[in-house]
Amino acid sequence: MTKNPEKKIAVNSQISLKGLVKAIFNDTIHVQIGGKVITLPIADLNTNKLEKNM
Repeated sequence: MTKNPEKKIAVNSQISLKGLVKAIFNDTIHVQIGGKVITLPIADLNTNKLEKNM
């Protein structure tokens, strides 16, 4: 444990990943990155969360 538990470290960074779109449904997009398929809510595409990277 640390000697000073009151101090906290915060990291805020962005990464860019390329993947294959496997499926698009009403409210989600399924993207394959590497060997895994992840689900992204379409609502996130309309906000600044993902727009900055596109």
